[in-house]
Amino acid sequence: MSKNPCIDICKFADEICLGCGRSKREIKAWKKLDKAERHTVLAESAQRLQALKAKGRSKSR
Repeated sequence: MSKNPCIDICKFADEICLGCGRSKREIKAWKKLDKAERHTVLAESAQRLQALKAKGRSKSR
């Protein structure tokens, strides 16, 4: 199974976590998703994080 992508930066903009890029729904469902579903979520969340960075709303460390 895919490792949980949470990096403990749980701040949200428009229902998307600025830390991992997942939606609140995806975060809640993570443990119940199968491997293929997790892979899809990870790919979509990576795209969301790139879009947030392009808008200048990236995660801060």
